[in-house]
Formats: sequence, C-alpha cells, structure tokens
Amino acid sequence: MNLANIAVVLVEPQGALNVGSVCRAMMNFGFADLRLVNPSADHLSDEARRMAVKAGTLLEAARIFADLPSALADCRLALGTTRRFGKYREDFLHPDEAAREVLPLTANGPVALVFGREDTGLLTTELDLCQRFITIPTADALPSMNLAQAVSLCLYETAKARGELEGRQHGRKKLAENRTLEGLYAHMRRTLLDIEFLDPQNPEHILRSFRRIFGRAGLNDRETRILHGLFSRIDWVEAERRK
Repeated sequence: MNLANIAVVLVEPQGALNVGSVCRAMMNFGFADLRLVNPSADHLSDEARRMAVKAGTLLEAARIFADLPSALADCRLALGTTRRFGKYREDFLHPDEAAREVLPLTANGPVALVFGREDTGLLTTELDLCQRFITIPTADALPSMNLAQAVSLCLYETAKARGELEGRQHGRKKLAENRTLEGLYAHMRRTLLDIEFLDPQNPEHILRSFRRIFGRAGLNDRETRILHGLFSRIDWVEAERRK
C-alpha cells in the first residue's frame, strides 16, 4: 500500500485558505500528490501558504490541470465525493469503506480522491468520470462540509485503514487507467447509438448505469479489451445487416 499513489484532486477550488488547509491535512496524514483542476484561487498566495504552515512544499509541487479528464488520465480508480444521491444510492461508500477499497489498489498505480467546488460540489458530468462515490454521513440540518474538513476526514480514514491493513494479503488486480475506461465508454456510446439501444435525445441516462456497473466491477486492461472486442463485433454485425 502506497500513499504516494493517492492523488487529492480539487476541482475549481475557490478559496486559497481551503487549498492551504488541504495541504496541511495531506502532510499530517502522509499524502503528497495534489492536483488542482482550473483553480479560481491562487494556490501560491500568502493566504494559502499561511494555512499550509509547514506544508508549503505541497503547494509548490501541486500540478494544475485544465480539466478533470486530464487530471484523472493516469488513475486506476477515481472516487468522487458528493451528497447528491440521485438513482445511484447503492453505489455510495462512507470514507472508511472507501479507504479499504482504495488502499490495495495503490500498489498498481495512482488512484484519486476527487473533491468538488466549495459551493456546488461536483457536476454530474464530473461524477461520470469517477467509478465510485464517497459520501460523508452528516446531519440533515447542515449536510455540506467545508472543503478542507471533508478532505481531512477522508485522508484520516485512509491513513487509519492503512495501519489496520498493513501485513494483510490483497489481490493484485491492476485496474485500467481512467483514459482507457473513457475510450471504452466512447466506443460503447457510438455502438449503442448505432444499434438504436440508446435514446439519441438522452443517451447518458443509460450510459451512466453502465458506468456504475463497470465501476463496481473494477475493469483491468484485459477486460477493457474484451469489451472493446464485443462492441467491435456488434459494429461489424450491424454493418453487415445494413448491406
């Protein structure tokens, strides 16, 4: 288990104080990979440095990305944090459950914990890029948490679980990178539209269910190639049918 392979991804963070506080929490618990997606806040400002205290090196090492797909491209698994349950309530993990799922995978490459904007969180299209979801069981009277507090809680549970899991045996299934999964989903979308399985006016309605199914399964590269092969065969059969 390698905490260096857990990336903390902040999508469009708006407050420099929050970014600095996130860095402090990361160093508290032994994390170092901070990725910022199109930040509104200046992560190198005096405010951010003041809140980071001795974790200023993490601010300086933070990587900036123009969009979330770029930030997640090399990740084997992405877990998005949200309070928006929608139709996928059964997919949600609490932070301690997420930690136990994530840690064994860090031996094979980067995984990401994705946090949304302070005011609106993650968009549905951004949640689509995450294979699993994390929700923090807060009180209904005030369900939303401060960004840095939410990050701290998730990192604490991960660090704690690492200590509990050290020395245990884990499977070594190496999951496909996010860019590979997105290539599969793009192929699936084209094929299922071509055979009129999807409603062209709202294809994402069914595609999100497929994303959740495959997200729970945890596809590796071989399984992704098999599914590409399946959709390629469907493409060929449909082309022959139309001759």
